[in-house]
Amino acid sequence: MKGLLLAFAGVMILTPDALLIRLSEMTAAPMVAWRGLSMGILFLIAALFTGQARQMPRLASGTGVALILAQSANAALFATAIYLAPVAAVLIAVATVPICAALWSWVLYREPTNPATWIAIACVGTGILIAVSGKGDIALNPNAVLGVVAGLGVAFSLSLSFTLLRHNPQMPLLGAVGFGALLAGIGALLLSGPNALVEGNLWAIATASLFVVPVSFYLMSEASRHTASVNVSLFLLLETVLGPVWVWLVIDEAPTSRMLTGGAIVIGSLMIYLWHLRRVA
Repeated sequence: MKGLLLAFAGVMILTPDALLIRLSEMTAAPMVAWRGLSMGILFLIAALFTGQARQMPRLASGTGVALILAQSANAALFATAIYLAPVAAVLIAVATVPICAALWSWVLYREPTNPATWIAIACVGTGILIAVSGKGDIALNPNAVLGVVAGLGVAFSLSLSFTLLRHNPQMPLLGAVGFGALLAGIGALLLSGPNALVEGNLWAIATASLFVVPVSFYLMSEASRHTASVNVSLFLLLETVLGPVWVWLVIDEAPTSRMLTGGAIVIGSLMIYLWHLRRVA
């Protein structure tokens, strides 16, 4: 019950993240700089206070470098995707994390992939294609297409991180996330310049960078110690549902009918797939 409550609290805190990114009215690079630098500094400080700093040398390995790069890609791509594409379409793409994790486990560790996974991949892929298709929708907007691709990149990088951590529990989580986020933040700062960090609505990007993202990530990470990762994944689907709702209510960015249809297929398929995994476990 403790794990479920932590997961629920973490996901609920995370749901307004996309809205805050929209309200910041910043371009992609300064948003990534804000989020990456804040997340990196906070997590590295946490690593020092929790004693994980002593485990940092373990990151100087192939697995450690891959973990840092995966975290860096995750930090860089999410804000970029929200900047480029409709929130609903991006969150539908990000929701494919459980499927991507199954594929990474198969590719990297030769874990068997059961037929249910391939069926879920087909259904989720169909849902995403429906969500981004249609005359006048994302299909005719190159930036939006790039945004959806970036959203899928978030799913692949985040699931790679989860897979590597699951198979290498000795890796310091706080250090890997901290260095990865810091790498993305420094790269984005070099692209945007320091002056761009004070443009837009600072309260929105500061709230997302200093509270929403680090607190939600910590709560969900802590939840995974008390309940199965499948349960955490199920709660993560709440972000796919509620994230576009907050954006719609506050700034009137309504999802299209195809996004709603495709999103329903994706969420429904993932719920059935995760329920199946939980039942098998």
